[in-house]
Amino acid sequence: MSERKVKALGEIALRVDDLDTMQKFYAEVVGLELIRRFPQSAFFKIAEGYAGHTAILALFNRTERRDYTGLDIARTTVDHFAFTIDLENYEAEKARLEGLGLTVTTTTHAWTQWRSLYFHDPEGHNVEFVCYDPSIPKSE
Repeated sequence: MSERKVKALGEIALRVDDLDTMQKFYAEVVGLELIRRFPQSAFFKIAEGYAGHTAILALFNRTERRDYTGLDIARTTVDHFAFTIDLENYEAEKARLEGLGLTVTTTTHAWTQWRSLYFHDPEGHNVEFVCYDPSIPKSE
């Protein structure tokens, strides 16, 4: 088998309608560090990343490109994206998110022994906080 060439996820980029609101959400609710704000975009650090490329969430103002028409929910291939949290923070994060007025759905993925919290950002993207929980009985 040849060496795997892809080493890590470098960036997630979203087109957004309200850059200021979305920037505030990802900074204050999700807790990401703002690296740089430009007039039409904002870049957040997710993690150190690989080989000097910081793992990033990028938000681009949809109005920046007049020809961009957005993704129709019936046609988009984006389902959700996930941020890893520590298991010991799972319940506290659930309570914090609910305290902020967000609807939080929980799921256990026995095949990977993951525990997940799902919620939506202000523009409807499905966001997940996920953690490994070895106490979940592993299924096939």
